[in-house]
Amino acid sequence: MSVIADARADNWVDRHAPDWAKPYLKLARFDRPVGTWLLLWPCWWSIWLARPVLDLETLRLFVLFGVGAVVMRGAGCTINDIADRNFDGRVERTRHRPIPSGQVSVTGAAIWMGALCLVGLAILLQLSPLAIWLGVGSLGLVAIYPFMKRVTYWPQIWLGLTFNWGALMGWAAASGELGLAPAFLYIGGICWTLGYDTIYAHQDKEDDALIGVKSSALKLGSKTRPALAVFYVGAVVFWGLAAREAGFSHWFLLPFALVIGQFGWQVARVLLDDREDCLRKFKSNILLGAVMMAALIVGGLAA
Repeated sequence: MSVIADARADNWVDRHAPDWAKPYLKLARFDRPVGTWLLLWPCWWSIWLARPVLDLETLRLFVLFGVGAVVMRGAGCTINDIADRNFDGRVERTRHRPIPSGQVSVTGAAIWMGALCLVGLAILLQLSPLAIWLGVGSLGLVAIYPFMKRVTYWPQIWLGLTFNWGALMGWAAASGELGLAPAFLYIGGICWTLGYDTIYAHQDKEDDALIGVKSSALKLGSKTRPALAVFYVGAVVFWGLAAREAGFSHWFLLPFALVIGQFGWQVARVLLDDREDCLRKFKSNILLGAVMMAALIVGGLAA
């Protein structure tokens, strides 16, 4: 069984999982946790924005959203692979995925997706009523996303809407309401996703052009680098507004400067025609999310 592209050669699924479970764990991307972190960071940021208190309730919410990010990202990726099964076998990076390689049937994938969704539902029901309704609302975004690359060059915008929904849910779970701070955080997250997923899409631009699917990488082409700068400036501005609206201390800006620097490094140094470098820059956003979390912790505790 081949290690799937994007996964580390020494990932835990290939090393330790039983053979019968590997295809299902890979279908849920448990061998590639990058996307889980990118889904989780906006949730944790928003929880902390709403209640910057180191107590058991904050820890409870962090754990619930942590487990929820793992299982719902897995369910979303399974939906995506079911929808893309006729494309993935024609793309070098994705042809070894469980469905196109024949390791998992469409029926088996659907049952696995249902099991993951049930776990996600059990977690969702532990949250506030508003957060529960927001969680239900996110299902439409998740279900539609796999089809956006067929109709628009900007599926990355839809991914941003989907992947950053936790910026609204985290605040709602922690406070029972919504406000400008989570809205700013959400918009900034969409800008962030537009940047990192455009970099990611450059890995597949030749294959995507051949099979007829669309992406921001194909749309932007040689204009990608200045567009990345615009996307990331948007993320910086809206995240800064979110921290200010939440009443956080100006000390937030010290570690936040590292976030700005990391964005600048991505824009200046990404090699858009080098698949491995695009993947490295994409994965670097895990660290960016951690630094953003540190900035919010500093700003919240010093407020």
